[in-house]
Amino acid sequence: MGSTLRFSFDPTEFAGRRVLVTGGTEGMGRAIVQRLVGSGATVATTARSLLPEGQTVGLFVQADISTRQGVDKVAAQVLRHFGGVDILINTVGGSSAPSGGVLALTDEDWQKEIDLNLLPAVRLDRAFIPGMLNQRYGVIVHISSIQRRLPLFEATLAYAAAKAALTTYSKGLSKELGPKGIRVNTVAPGFIETAAAHRLVVRLAEKAGTSEDAARQGLMNSLGGIPIGRPGRPEEVAELVAFLVSDRAASINGSEYVIDGGTVPVV
Repeated sequence: MGSTLRFSFDPTEFAGRRVLVTGGTEGMGRAIVQRLVGSGATVATTARSLLPEGQTVGLFVQADISTRQGVDKVAAQVLRHFGGVDILINTVGGSSAPSGGVLALTDEDWQKEIDLNLLPAVRLDRAFIPGMLNQRYGVIVHISSIQRRLPLFEATLAYAAAKAALTTYSKGLSKELGPKGIRVNTVAPGFIETAAAHRLVVRLAEKAGTSEDAARQGLMNSLGGIPIGRPGRPEEVAELVAFLVSDRAASINGSEYVIDGGTVPVV
């Protein structure tokens, strides 16, 4: 994947801003946390796993926010320590449903995808919007997916449907909250080579007895190809999110930003 990307940014841009990033211990979530901390924000994050050694945040809450109890735990601790948030970024998501098409999916599979990919955002928004309304300021970003437009019916249909619901919910929320000083946008990544995705590339290469480059290309081909010739990187998603939650994007509301290297083949 080449060398680590380096961006220059104002280390004080988010000074005084209170931020909650869900799923902030790995992948895109961790990159977003690092980007905002590096610009002066006071950041809380949450994950089911422990905070990795060496990662520094203002507050860490270990919780499973696919459950109502987990969301309540996070909301209570963030409100206790921060008094509220100015910026809320929901990156939690994923799919554990089996492959095999629609008939392979049970009610339980569908519910799990909704519990992980839609309801955490809805519940956390409900917890923190009252404080944003009181201060007449807030920014919310939900991480969706290009699969809401390009569903992979064989493997991730329920995930794609849940992300489509998240995008639709976000649009409606933006119409309600925009006049009250709160902006809501979504970001739809394509294939982003996180550490977990890279481990998948390595496993596929070992299984096929081929190179990592060939295995990576096979994954890109399964999506219909990526015109820029490579997957995205977590730091690139973090840079887009940092722009959207900044005052530089003050007139952007109710929009979805695709970051997929050109994978989606239509306008």
